[in-house]
Amino acid sequence: MKTHKDLEVWRLSVDFVTHIYTLTQSFPKEEMYGLTNQLRRSAVSIPSNIAEGAARQFNKEYIQFLYVALGSLMELETQMIIAKNLNFITESEFLEGQLKMNEIGKLLNGLINYRKTR
Repeated sequence: MKTHKDLEVWRLSVDFVTHIYTLTQSFPKEEMYGLTNQLRRSAVSIPSNIAEGAARQFNKEYIQFLYVALGSLMELETQMIIAKNLNFITESEFLEGQLKMNEIGKLLNGLINYRKTR
């Protein structure tokens, strides 16, 4: 039986959480309960909602959780822009994150569209 752990989007988003935690380790200490926390929470929310949705009995619920994951991804992207603007991350770090977020977003949208046809 396949689970959320078999989904590429889930695996990539879990890896991205690790990336975000590593990236935010160098943020100013006064940001620990500000932007650092927000970035980490948004990142963790993506694979968490994919997993929770996959455990739901009804397809409509699953799709709703996938949309929440997508919303968290957009929230994370916004926070990355803010981090770049505040010079907490470099342009290259931002672009690397942007590539990963784009890939996750495409896979999430594809999964949403697939689930809508079932």
